[in-house]
Amino acid sequence: MPENLKKNIKYIYQKLDEYDRNLFPMMNPVTAAFLSLFGVFLLYQVVGSLITLIIFGFKLENADTNAMRLMTMAGQFLFILLPAIWLAKAVYGDVSTVLRVRRIPPAKEFGFAIAGLAILTPLLQIFITLQNYAITHLAEHSALISSFKRFLDNMDKFVESSYLDILTTHNIFETSLVILVVAITPAICEEIFFRGFVQKSFELKLKPVWAIAITSIFFALYHFNPYGLVSLFFLATFLGWFAYRGKSILLSMTIHFLNNLFAVVMYLIYGKDELISNPDVSNIKIPETLGEFGFLLVLFIIFFIYVRNYYKNLEES
Repeated sequence: MPENLKKNIKYIYQKLDEYDRNLFPMMNPVTAAFLSLFGVFLLYQVVGSLITLIIFGFKLENADTNAMRLMTMAGQFLFILLPAIWLAKAVYGDVSTVLRVRRIPPAKEFGFAIAGLAILTPLLQIFITLQNYAITHLAEHSALISSFKRFLDNMDKFVESSYLDILTTHNIFETSLVILVVAITPAICEEIFFRGFVQKSFELKLKPVWAIAITSIFFALYHFNPYGLVSLFFLATFLGWFAYRGKSILLSMTIHFLNNLFAVVMYLIYGKDELISNPDVSNIKIPETLGEFGFLLVLFIIFFIYVRNYYKNLEES
């Protein structure tokens, strides 16, 4: 990379901190973050569900699938994206800074994001397998855990059935629509809200690690995925870290889009989305699985240290 380009990237990266210091919120940022989480939850889950019932009736299984897909997409834009933009303007008066859209990262940073996701995706899939293996075997020796597992199984079946209706396609038009609804729309709307308004609000009052962690907890809970709760938290933490360190929502959007696109492609190829289902653990070989998990974990740590050092160099004067 030419020296002048390096200096420009470093200058722009450092300059963005001044925009943060010039934010004058109309209310406590932590309060704003929690109120937005509560409000968007009501809008998207409650109001959105009521509107869906009014339009399609109580027998949703008889509703047109493409219409339901469009309704899902509209709900994200109306009840997640638009509130985030309005709140950024109302509370801070500076939409671009709060939502992290001032900086366009260089191609190298997008490469980091994609490489990290390539390591993290199989790592989290193996984690889910080991997690479910442990739950299954503990349930065999504990009535309490067995009851808990039945509860998780019922929730998992409900989540999976709702995804199946959206993901099942019969032609190229429906496949394109699924990618638009499942991959592109959440990458824009959820990132603007969670890694934009919510996390930035927490960052203004809390240490970055806590801002990222709290935002990630709520992101995981919002998805109502029982077996994927922990893995969603770690994925959200990865998204939050890149948004914070890269000072750009475009990085977390890219990761989010590719993660969801991978899930769609895997479902279309194999007929089963491993990221939302409860995988069969009856035939797994624990030593080999633990070895794969350990290898990917070490690889991810090395990757993380390398990228962290890259951003540290950008911060130096």
